[in-house]
Amino acid sequence: MQIYPNPAIAKAMASVSAAIPKADADSTRPVYHFRPPANWMNDPNGTIYHNGYYHLFYQHNPYGDDWGHMHWGHARSRDLIYWEHLPIALWPSLELGEEHCFSGCAWVNGEGQPLLIYTEVARGEKNERPDNEQWAALGDADWITWQKHPANPVLSLKTHGGPPFRGEWRDPFIFSEAGRTFLVLGGDYAETAAVALYEAADASMMHWRYCGLLHQQPRADILFFECPNFVKLGEKWLLITAPYRNLEYSTGTFDLASLTFTPEQNGILDRGFGAGVPHFYASNLLFDEQKRPILLGWVRGFAKEHGWNGCLSLPRRLSLGADGHPRQQPIAALQTLRGKHVALAGITLDNSRHPVEQIKGDTLEIIAEIKSGDAETIGLRVRCATTGEEAVAITFDGQMLVVAGTRIPFTLGEHETTLKLHLFLDKSVLELFVNDGRQAVTTIIYPPTEDLGIEVVATGGSARLEKLDIWEMQSIW
Repeated sequence: MQIYPNPAIAKAMASVSAAIPKADADSTRPVYHFRPPANWMNDPNGTIYHNGYYHLFYQHNPYGDDWGHMHWGHARSRDLIYWEHLPIALWPSLELGEEHCFSGCAWVNGEGQPLLIYTEVARGEKNERPDNEQWAALGDADWITWQKHPANPVLSLKTHGGPPFRGEWRDPFIFSEAGRTFLVLGGDYAETAAVALYEAADASMMHWRYCGLLHQQPRADILFFECPNFVKLGEKWLLITAPYRNLEYSTGTFDLASLTFTPEQNGILDRGFGAGVPHFYASNLLFDEQKRPILLGWVRGFAKEHGWNGCLSLPRRLSLGADGHPRQQPIAALQTLRGKHVALAGITLDNSRHPVEQIKGDTLEIIAEIKSGDAETIGLRVRCATTGEEAVAITFDGQMLVVAGTRIPFTLGEHETTLKLHLFLDKSVLELFVNDGRQAVTTIIYPPTEDLGIEVVATGGSARLEKLDIWEMQSIW
C-alpha cells in the first residue's frame, strides 16, 4: 500500500482506489482513451512535455463520479498513448478557505522549477475572498510532489492592474514568443467578455504585468471565455475559447510590439453536441518532442453513476490550412494500437448498403474513402444491429454532414472528389476527422452493446467505395 505524506492526497487517493472496481466493470468505458482510474474527470490542465515525459494534469473529483471537490489528477506518458497514473498533484487547502483547484497550466520557470499556475476558488464558510485568485504550486524534480507557493496569490483582482473583472476570473494559460512569457485569463466586466493578457515580470513567474485585452466581445453575444488557449501556427496565431458551447477559434496575427491580436478567420473547432452539451470541450495544448503543437480536450456527456465520468480526447496534431482555418488530425503514434486489419476497395454501391462481414466491433479505427457519383447521400453506419435499422450513422449529401444526428455544413473543396472519413470508435466515444482534418466531430454514443456491425451506404443513386481500412484497436490499460 502506497504511503502519501500529504493527508489530503492520501484521503483522495483512497477514495479513488475504492471506486475502481465499479468503474472497471462498466462495459461502455473507453479502453484506448485516457481516463482516471475512477470517478470524475473534466478539463485537461498543465499539459507539457519535459525531460522525456508528457505530463497531463486534469480536473478531478476523487470523491465521486460527478463534478465537485476539484483536485488536479496527474499522469505521464512517453508517447501520448500509454499513460502512467501518478498521485493527485493539487488538492484544495481547506484550512486556507480554498474549496476548489480550478483549471490552469504547467511551465518551467526561469529558475528551472516545475510550476503549476491554477485558479484558486474559495467558497466555504472561511471564505473572506469572494473573488477567484491565481495561485501557484512548485514541484519536485520528478514532478510528483507539489507544494503550494508561499508567495500566493500569483494574481489577485485587487492588484492585477486590469479591468474590474467579476469574481469568475480564471483558467490561466501560458505561452511564450521571442523570449518573452505571457499568460492569458478569461474574465468579464460590465457588458464585456474578454481574454486578458499578462506578461511575466521576472524569472520566478510569480509577478505579472497586465498588458491589455487580447480579445473581447459583448456579453450579449458571449457570456464568458473559459479555458483560453493561444498558440502560434506557422506565421499566424490561433485563439481557442470555450464559451459555454462548442469550442470556438479565431486565427490571425499577433503584433508583439503592440501586443494586439487581429482575427482573420473564425469558426467552431469540434461540432460534436448532444443532450445540451458540447462533447469536446475545455481544450489544452502542448508541444511534442519535435515542437509540434498537440491539441487535447475533455470528452464529456457520459451517462451518470457508472463509477467514472469523462475522458481525454485522442491527441490531435494541430496545423493551419491555406484557407486560414485549423486542421486537426490524430497523431501517428495511435497506429501502434492497431491489431487485426481488414481492407476493401473498388466496391460499387448502387442505392444500397454494403455490410462488412470480415470484422465487427466497438473498439475500432476506420478509414473510408467514398466517391459520391450520382448518389444523393453516402456514408458509414457503425454499431449496426444484426437485424433492424438501428445504427450510428454518418451521412453526407454534398452540403451537409450528419454525424449521429449532429448536422454540420460541409462541402468538398475545389480539388476534392472523395469524402474521407477517419473514424475512431471506443465503446461510448466516437471521434471523426473529415477530409484530412477539415472537420472534427466528437460525440457520445450508447447503442446496444451487442450492435457491432459496419456498413458502407449510398442512397438515391450510385457511389463507389474507393478504399476501406478497418483495424481492431488494443487497450492502453
